[in-house]
Order: sequence, then structure tokens, then C-alpha cells
Amino acid sequence: MRNTPFLAMAAIVAFLEPAAAQQAPPASSASASAAQLTHKLNAYVGCINRLSARSYESRERYFSWAAKNGPTGKERIIYGTYTIYDTSDCKTSVAAANAADPHDAELEAAANAYVAAVTTLEPLLKEADDYYTQENYKDDKMARGKALHPRLVAAWDAFAGADKALRAGVEAINDKRAAEQLAAIEASEGRKSHYYVEALMIQAKRVLRAQQADKPNLDAITQALNEYEATVKAMDEASGKDGDAKLGSMFIGSAKSFLTTAKQLMRRVRDKVPYSSGEKTMLSNAGAGWMVEGSPARLMRDYNQLVDGYNRGARI
Repeated sequence: MRNTPFLAMAAIVAFLEPAAAQQAPPASSASASAAQLTHKLNAYVGCINRLSARSYESRERYFSWAAKNGPTGKERIIYGTYTIYDTSDCKTSVAAANAADPHDAELEAAANAYVAAVTTLEPLLKEADDYYTQENYKDDKMARGKALHPRLVAAWDAFAGADKALRAGVEAINDKRAAEQLAAIEASEGRKSHYYVEALMIQAKRVLRAQQADKPNLDAITQALNEYEATVKAMDEASGKDGDAKLGSMFIGSAKSFLTTAKQLMRRVRDKVPYSSGEKTMLSNAGAGWMVEGSPARLMRDYNQLVDGYNRGARI
């Protein structure tokens, strides 16, 4: 039942975009401007990281038992839906970010739309959660559940569109900055651990995008995978060698886990390997799809863990 956007509009994300927050302290007007932009982007990324995954999970949970046209009251199992986290911090941080330099009218409008959508979704999900948790559908023959359905669908659709637009704006800027930063690192430090970590994060996103395309291209997937695998190997070999910084084993492990899953998914596409009935059951259940090897849900889980490790300090 999912139709949720992330890059190629194919997956639910619990995701914190690799940002430039860990650069050296500003030493010029240019670096000061870059720091201001980082602070601004981090406000938007904070909202995405905290609220987007749960918002999509709420929809996935709901449609794991409710039909496309809504609940009837005759369902064998009624799970209800999930609530999302408090949205007030997101609203406050986006307002502050939008008021700060440097200004980008399109990006700021996307952030405002995101806030409007997620703050509309929050109380609606709370209302639905109370209704289903208290099993009030047993008292009104699902009347309120039927009335809630079009409101929920409209709120989720509005959120998905707003989330997609905000992600696109943030990612376009971060893609450009990441490429510039990688070139600067190579020029100043050469190809050592720092370089390989940054290169790996760029290439991991390329792999993800290639495999999430509406019509996956096997050649594009294979090329992205080969580049990523070469960087994983180079990073592993460089870590702690010849006075270079030692990278954390958990980060390196996450990088290799993502590679393994990406290869498994590529082979499914290449060899046209269908999912078993048991795997299909797990993929249809909210939160269980990551347990299926070589699945998009598993790939997303591994990517999220890689990004989380990166943001926790693997970038040196």
C-alpha cells in the first residue's frame, strides 16, 4: 500500500542526511557563510530525521490491515495506526532557520509546507490512535473510522508531497557541497581515511538511488556498486595505516553490511528471483520488511545505520 517518496519515491526513511556540520571552524567570510547554511540545513534535516520515518510508518501500519477504500469494521485484525513525535520543536527550528541567512525562497517555502503538513498530521494520528486503541469501533460500527479515513489519506498525501519537496531541496544542496568538500579534502590531505569516508557516503547514496529507481537499470546499479565496493576496500585498508586515523569498527561494519544487502538486491533484480510467500508476508507487515535479505526495506535499514554511524563521528 506504500507510495512514499525518498529520492526515487520508493521507500520509507529514517534518515539523517550527511551534512557539513563537522567542518573546521570558520576562518573567512566564505566559511562563515557555509557554516550558516549548514546550520539552516540542519534544522530542516532535524525535522526529516525525527518525523518523516514515523509518519510513513503510521501510514504503513494503517494500510497493513485497512483496505484502500478504508476500514469496514469486518476486518479480521484491526491494528489502528501509529502516532508521531511532538512537532513543536520542528516548527520552532524551521521558523528560526527560515529567518536566518542565507535565504532560499524555494527551500524555505518547502520547509514551511513540511511544517504545515506534519503539524496537521500529528493531532489527526492522535485522534485515530485513541479511537483504535480504545476499540471504539466496537461501539459505533466503525462509523468514526470510516469518517477518519479520507482525512488520514489526505493528510498522508500532503505530508508525502511536502517531505519529497523538502528532501529534494536539501539533497540538491548537500550533493553539491559533498562533491566540493571531497575535492578539497583530496587536495589538502590526499586519499586517506577522511577522503574515503566522504567518498563512501556519496557513493552509498548513488547505490541507493540506482536501486530505488522506478525502472532499475542493471548496468547503472552494477557500476554504482563496483565504485562503492572499491571505496569500502580502500577505506578499510587505509584505516589506521601509516599514521592515518583509525575508523570505528561499527562504521566499517555498517559500510560492509550495506554493500552485502545492495549486492543481494542487485542479484534479485538481475536473476529475477521472486520473494517467497513467507518473505512477502514480512514485506507486507509494517516494520518487518528489513528482515528479508536482499529487499529494499533491508537496504534502507542498512543505509540508515551507515548514515547514523557517519553522523556520530566516523567522518573524522
